Amino acid sequence: MPSRITNPVLSVPGVLDALQSLAQAVNEAAQAAGVPKTTLELVNLRASQINGCAVCLDMHTRGAKKAGETDERLFTVAAWRDAPYFSDAERAALALAEAGTRLADHPESVSNEVFEEAAKHYDERGLAVLIAAIAAINTWNRLNVISGQEAGEWTAQWAS
Repeated sequence: MPSRITNPVLSVPGVLDALQSLAQAVNEAAQAAGVPKTTLELVNLRASQINGCAVCLDMHTRGAKKAGETDERLFTVAAWRDAPYFSDAERAALALAEAGTRLADHPESVSNEVFEEAAKHYDERGLAVLIAAIAAINTWNRLNVISGQEAGEWTAQWAS
């Protein structure tokens, strides 16, 4: 299916720069907070799976591989609760990503239980990084899905 329109990040002045600055800030803060790049990529993949964003799935799978992710983990991230490949900290980040992506699906949106589990594994700085990363990927997902952007080899240039 061809894209409906040119990606809004390319046609609205300043949007691409703003989103790239956000991504850079999240990546730098993650490194300083000790949140592994692989955890960020797993969060990006899980939110993108939920939102059906092929562009981001393509790009972040490439980014995850570049960061050292294994095929087993990439193959099973959608079923992370039932797969043995994820640490407790990664599971907490993935649960937070799911809750933060599906805000309207639950009366409490992000439950205290989900947040408190994440807080067991990440300090306030790490939690802030995860929240910013979840917000950023959901923004990208919505821009791509609504405007009908297509995945493809061109995404390789953006793989982080």
